[in-house]
Amino acid sequence: MDKLDLRKLYVPAALNSWQTIAVTGLIMSAAAHVILVLLGHSRPAGFNWLYVCWTALYVVGSLTNLFGKPDEDHHH
Repeated sequence: MDKLDLRKLYVPAALNSWQTIAVTGLIMSAAAHVILVLLGHSRPAGFNWLYVCWTALYVVGSLTNLFGKPDEDHHH
């Protein structure tokens, strides 16, 4: 069995699209959280579920990136 390339978990160039979407979502949710706190507004009900969803998407994307077979080159 080949050695796992753990760089696929933290190097931006090695992330797949699912991981990139999840990281972007986490950053934007955290930014919205900070803005709401700074403005003194309360968070909407269920706001914290965003973090759970983005984390789950990142985990699924990471598993796909680590254990999925790379696609062969497509020639059109």
